[in-house]
Amino acid sequence: MPVLNILLAIFLWSSLGIFVRAAGVAPHVIIFYSSAVAALIQAALLALKYRPSDFPGFKKFKYPVILGTFGLVNTFSFYYAYQNTTVANAVLTHYTAPVIVAFLAPIFLKETITRRAIAAIVIASAGLWLMLDGFSFSGSQAAGIMAGLVSGFAYAILIILARLLMQETDPLALSFILNVTAVALLAPFVGVIPYAAVWILLFMGIVHSVIAPFLYYGGLRYVAAGKVAVLGYLEPVSAIILSMIFLRETPASGAVAGGALIIISGYLTLKGDA
Repeated sequence: MPVLNILLAIFLWSSLGIFVRAAGVAPHVIIFYSSAVAALIQAALLALKYRPSDFPGFKKFKYPVILGTFGLVNTFSFYYAYQNTTVANAVLTHYTAPVIVAFLAPIFLKETITRRAIAAIVIASAGLWLMLDGFSFSGSQAAGIMAGLVSGFAYAILIILARLLMQETDPLALSFILNVTAVALLAPFVGVIPYAAVWILLFMGIVHSVIAPFLYYGGLRYVAAGKVAVLGYLEPVSAIILSMIFLRETPASGAVAGGALIIISGYLTLKGDA
């Protein structure tokens, strides 16, 4: 089921903060090596699936590369936020994206916004603001919060572009191009990684950069961008719960109430076409 594929991808991505912290290296290093691992695996899968002349996406290569560039901006700023503020602050600022998508989708994708979708967005946005209760913009937190906002904008553009491309591009091929783009752009800036981080980055490459994108982009082909945007609000809830369990981080006072509203918005999205 496409929606379930997207939900599983969102859950996998919600664990990113834990692994980014555990890796203990700069964001661009994490992205480079995890993307390199993913690209190698995807290249092997594509070689089994296609002949070189039939590889999808090459005819419009410039567009997936543009998508890859926005993907890199999104991921880099998101990882930077994870390392420079709390997981709650990082994911909550990142998820300003669904509001941006909700307004851009009718313009660029010609998708109709239904009353159910509007209600879900309003409820999810209210939940987000409740979760922002006690938000700190001072000191060392400021850089991480600003990075989270940048990642939110880049993520919104990413959803719109991916939705446009998914009608004619294989999800596996698209994910491969995204990872190759990230590797190519970051190659001049990385060196040898500490041995302790190798297994973490290998795991992230397989799970977060191969399995999760394949599920997500495969589902995105059949699910409206507005619905995907609202379902994305479930990631902050999952990420905050995981940070409480594994990182011993306590969310802001409004997190529980805000999380409940976000879950309700996700239910409205799943109940009918948004």
